[in-house]
Formats: sequence, C-alpha cells, structure tokens
Amino acid sequence: MTRLRQRMLEDMQLRGLSARTQGAYVLAVRQLAEYFHRSPDQISEEELRQYFLYLANKKQVARATATIALCGIRFFVTHTLRREWTTLQCVRPRRERKLPVVLSRDEVRQVLAALREPVYRACLTTIYAGGLRLLEGARLQVTQIDSARLQLHIHGKGGKDRYVPLAAPTLTLLRAHWCTHRSPVWLFIAPPRRGMPAGVVSPVGPVTRSSLQSAFARARRAAGVPKRASIHTLRHSFATHLLEAGVNLRLIQAILGHGSARTTQIYTHLTQEVRATLTDPLTHLVDGLC
Repeated sequence: MTRLRQRMLEDMQLRGLSARTQGAYVLAVRQLAEYFHRSPDQISEEELRQYFLYLANKKQVARATATIALCGIRFFVTHTLRREWTTLQCVRPRRERKLPVVLSRDEVRQVLAALREPVYRACLTTIYAGGLRLLEGARLQVTQIDSARLQLHIHGKGGKDRYVPLAAPTLTLLRAHWCTHRSPVWLFIAPPRRGMPAGVVSPVGPVTRSSLQSAFARARRAAGVPKRASIHTLRHSFATHLLEAGVNLRLIQAILGHGSARTTQIYTHLTQEVRATLTDPLTHLVDGLC
C-alpha cells in the first residue's frame, strides 16, 4: 500500500466514514490515476476537469457512478492533498427523476415463493416485511430482534439506527429459520458452498450480497415477472403497499429511515389510490376517441 493511499484511508477513518464508503472512494481515486497513468497527486486541476468531462460525455456513466467518483476525488483533493480546487465546486452529476419499479402484492408473493433455498426465502421475505435495505437484511443478527416489543433494531445507512415494526408472522418465520442452524450471531447464514471437499466445514457467516441478488433474479424469472425488479424493489414495494393501506407517510419515513420527507413522498406517485382518482376523468376525456 502506498503512503498516499494510507494517508487517505486514515483521513477517512478520522471522519468516521464506513468501510464501504472508504472502499468506493479509494476505487474512484485509483481509476483517476489509471486514466492518466500516474500518481493522483501529480494530476493538475485542468486534467481533473477533463476527466469529469470524459466520464460525462464519453463514458456516459450513471449518475450514481459519477456521484461516487466526485465525492471520492473531492475527499482526496480536499482532505488528503489539502488543495482548494474550484473545479470540484462546478462538477454536478446530471439529475435523474426516475420513479422506482414497484411490484404488486401478488408479484411479491410469486417471486418469494419461487425462491428455492430456504435461507434466501426467509431473508428476502424479512427484507420485504420490514422495508429493509439489502445489507440490513443480509447481516441481521439475533440480538437485533426484540420479540417482546415486536421490533427489529436496524443498524442503518450512514450509522443511523432505527426501529422497524416486526409482524408476528415474520417473527414466527425468523424463529423457525433460526432453529435450522442455531447460529449464536447471524440470522441468515450462508449456505454451504457447492463442490467443497467432504469433511470440510464452511465458515459460518451471513449470506452475501451477490448470492441474494442472484437468487432474486432467478426467482423473478421463474415467477414470470417481467418488471426490471431488484432486491431494493422489495423496499419500494413495501413502502407503496403501506401507503395504499392508509399508513401515515411520516410513519413510513421513520420505518424506512429516510432523513427527509421529500424522499418518502415519491411513493405518493405510485399508489393505486392515486391512479384510481384519474380513472374516471381520463375515461370521459378519451370517450369516443378510441
């Protein structure tokens, strides 16, 4: 490891950035260095400007990718190199106003029923039933279950903890699944690896992000659901279904762990009730035209 990378890692640790964020930022700086074929501290401000133009115009990276690149490089320049470059204040990844994909209740049931591995079915059911993010569900621990109060203590994104209501059927599911392995730490342990030699015991750890994503993709195809859904779609669907059931938007915001109500308000555009208010006026508007 170079001294420069070590310094950047130490700077990020001092500011309390998560391990995932540190990895993403280091990768962003490494890709910058690879593009110019030299150490990132030798790159000029004008070259940095050209790099962001390259990402936007030639590579046409997604907004999320551009944002991570900007945040990582900005941190490196500002905190590790201690330079004040105006270019970093001008760069703005293009805004996207896309509505998330939402599955109906029946589609959620069909996808979950198509999951073959019990641990994936239990984990993804819990993710939907609690509106959890992927890693919040995958790394759920036994100590995070408060069965007396029917709550899950979630260690959320950005180090923000929250409590999520736990439905009684979900608690029953979790108890039944835990009895299949009785791990003292993890609720959803990774299944044994295929092709391992006889007598070799797999290390006991939580299910991985990639294995869950692959299992979900297979189940979606098996269920015949054509929507471009991902595991995060379960979280969007959970919020939308709660809103349709009459749950207060502020309460949904707290359950999801959103810092701003504006983030949660996107689900008001997705509910059946909103679409239903347009059905009759729209029918009269096009009556006789079709």
